[in-house]
Amino acid sequence: MEKKLNGVFWCVGVLGLVTVVLTVHAITCEEAVQTLMPCKAYLTTPAPSPTLACCQAVASVNASASTTQSRRDLCECFKKKAPVYGVDPEKAKQLPGLCAVQVPFPCDPSVDCQHML
Repeated sequence: MEKKLNGVFWCVGVLGLVTVVLTVHAITCEEAVQTLMPCKAYLTTPAPSPTLACCQAVASVNASASTTQSRRDLCECFKKKAPVYGVDPEKAKQLPGLCAVQVPFPCDPSVDCQHML
């Protein structure tokens, strides 16, 4: 009986550690960029509105950036990556509103990521 209880406690402990590790993991720049690929057509072409997949991606990335540092890192990431992908800055500014997602910083290439957040 004691071995069974020890096994149960061990499993619960491992699950707890896995949960903590998954919770602590902040989204990386590359993960965010890949997640936002459904938005590329809207952000780089005359497409009039973002797709549902794009808006879901925006919400997902926003939810994944749960700490001040991860938000600052993503802000810097987007400032660097947007020109590489040919993102229209005006469309980037409009995207959160069109997707009804409140983001913690403006999608603007002139934003100071370290002091805005």
